[in-house]
Amino acid sequence: MDTAAQAQQHSGELAQPWRFFYRLWYFLVTLPLSFLFFTPFLAFMTYVFSFFHSRLAVFMGVLWAKALLALSLIRTRVFGQNHVDPTQSYVIVVNHESNLDILAIYGYLPVDFRWVMKIEIRKFPFIGGACARMKHVYVDRSNREKALASLEKAREQLVGGTSILFFPEGTRSKTRELLPFKKGAFRMAIDLNLPVLPVTLRNTGGLMPARSLETRPGTLEVMIHKPISVEGLTVEDVPQLMEHCRQVIDEGRSIPDPSVPLPLEWNPQSVS
Repeated sequence: MDTAAQAQQHSGELAQPWRFFYRLWYFLVTLPLSFLFFTPFLAFMTYVFSFFHSRLAVFMGVLWAKALLALSLIRTRVFGQNHVDPTQSYVIVVNHESNLDILAIYGYLPVDFRWVMKIEIRKFPFIGGACARMKHVYVDRSNREKALASLEKAREQLVGGTSILFFPEGTRSKTRELLPFKKGAFRMAIDLNLPVLPVTLRNTGGLMPARSLETRPGTLEVMIHKPISVEGLTVEDVPQLMEHCRQVIDEGRSIPDPSVPLPLEWNPQSVS
């Protein structure tokens, strides 16, 4: 396969007539199976297993994410698994530009984590209840006091390798440009003395643009960066830590080879 064809396959662009056949597959097979079978059934099984077998409940979520990606003919590649210590808790920060981000993270991030998500998701059929049973963290962004109380309660779970995951942009990027980060994740990392684990998601916006329910076939990539220690940092260092993590994630979006670790080292004095 030549370079142009590889780039087209990676981005999800299809030549005619394959575009027609993929859309036929997507609307007749992918959507019905995703929303009428896999999502309600596996959300129900997650809810049930959460009462007596937490590992099986987590596996149901992983199976749901991988099944929906496979039905969409989307391949996932993961880089940097060696940067994760399963016994260490992290504050995980991830860029966000597509609904596919949720599937990529849930299906392929090798970390036990609790998700910080907007409270509106609590109202979603099946998914909202299952996420609540899995102790993911719902945050009411319209009420600062309630949001802080939710995050405070979540701190109790961050032991023994259980991490917490944030989309620090606060919302999906509509332009695929990285948005400014919010401070909450980085303040929590310093308060709890937990390393920050930056993760870059590549090509999710290309395969499923924001505000769209239609996917394209192709390859997305999950790039796990080296954890960033917060040892010795104080709240005054939050802006520098936040900017460094944003730089790492942004660099990861554009480098040609995601299997090569970024040469960006954390030095609080080096970030302006």
